[in-house]
Amino acid sequence: MKAVVYKEPFRVAIEQVPDPEIKHPNDAIVRITSSCICGSDLHMYEGRTAAEPGIVFGHENMGVIEEVGSGVKEREVGDRVVLPFNVACGFCKNCLGGFTGFCTTVNPGFAGGAYGYVAMGPWVGGQAEYLQVPFADFNALPLPPGNDYEADFALLADIFPTGYHGAELAGVRPGESAAVFGAGPVGLMAAYSCVIRGAAEVYSVDHVKERLEKAEGIGAIPIDYDAGDPVEQIKSHRKGEGVDKGIDAVGYQATSAGSSAAGGEQDEVPNIVLNQLIDVVSPTGALGIPGLYVPSDPGGVDPHAARGSLLINFGKLFEKGLRLGTGQCNVKQYNAYLRDLIIAERVEPNFVVSHEIPLDEAPEAYTKFDRREEGYTKVILHP
Repeated sequence: MKAVVYKEPFRVAIEQVPDPEIKHPNDAIVRITSSCICGSDLHMYEGRTAAEPGIVFGHENMGVIEEVGSGVKEREVGDRVVLPFNVACGFCKNCLGGFTGFCTTVNPGFAGGAYGYVAMGPWVGGQAEYLQVPFADFNALPLPPGNDYEADFALLADIFPTGYHGAELAGVRPGESAAVFGAGPVGLMAAYSCVIRGAAEVYSVDHVKERLEKAEGIGAIPIDYDAGDPVEQIKSHRKGEGVDKGIDAVGYQATSAGSSAAGGEQDEVPNIVLNQLIDVVSPTGALGIPGLYVPSDPGGVDPHAARGSLLINFGKLFEKGLRLGTGQCNVKQYNAYLRDLIIAERVEPNFVVSHEIPLDEAPEAYTKFDRREEGYTKVILHP
C-alpha cells in the first residue's frame, strides 16, 4: 500500500509499505478515507524528536472497516469509524479510570500509545491506504454510514477532543472569560470549545493572519502578539483585569513577537506562553495546558530546553493561587459526545480545515503546512 514515510528532517515521501494484517483476534483493518496532518507531526518532520527514517506518519485517522479478527464483537466489516489517536487497551488501570492517553498495555515501559508517532509504541500510522487497529471494539468509534460530515468527523481523532480537553483542564464555565494562546488547529478547537461551553469572552492569541481570522469567525477576540504584549492587550480589552481561565495550545515551540509567521527564522522561547498565562489569568483562576511539551528536545534552544526543563514563574503561580492541568488528551472521554453534537448540527468544527487533498500530495502539503504558506491551517489527506 502507499503511505507517507519520514525520510529525514523536512522531507517525507510517498512509498510502498507492507499492507497491515490481523495480528491479534481483537484487531481490525480499516480502509482509510481521511487522515489529517497534525501540528505535532511537524515536530517529527522538523527533526525535533528521535524519530527514525522509515516511520509512517498519521495519528488522526478515520475510514471503513475492511476486516475484523475473530475476537471483535461490536464492530463489523463495513462500519464507518473514527479512531482516537490514543491506542488503548480498555482494561488496564489507567484505561479503566478513563485515562486512555496513558494506557500501560499498548506501549510496554511507557504510559501511552499512538499511531505513527515516535516513542508511542509499534503502531504504524494511518497516512496510508490501510491501518491495523488493535482492540478495535474499544478504539473504533462508530459513525453514521455514508460520507456526511467527513471533515468534521475526521477531527474527532485528535484536535477537536484535544481542544475540548484544554477547556476541560482549565475548567471553563458559562459566563467566564478565557485566553487561548495559539490559534493553530488545536488552539482554534480550544477557543471553539470555550464558546461551546458558554464562555462570555474568548481571546485567541497568535500572529498568523489566517488563523486569527478563523478565530474571529467563531466569535473569539483576535490578539496579534506581533502588535504588542498579548497580556497587556487582553488586559486593555478588560479595563485592566485578567481572565478567569487560560489555555496553552502552543507548547514547547512557542515563539516571541516578530518571529516569521511564514517559514522564516523562528525566535523560540519555550517558556514564554506558560509565563504569559501566569500573568494574564486572574488570582484563583486555572490553566489548561494541552500544548505539547517534551522531556527531550534535540533542537532545544539551550541546555535546559534540550532536556525539557523550563523556567516558569512558579512563585507568581503560587502567589495567585492558580491551578493547572496538563497532559495529552484522553480522546475517548469526549469523542462520542462531540460526535453527537456534530450529528445534531450543533457544532461544525470543519471551519478549521483549509485543504483536502489526495495522499500523493502529502510531501508538498507538509512543506507548506510547516511554513504556514497559502493559508494552510489544517490539511486532510484522502488516500
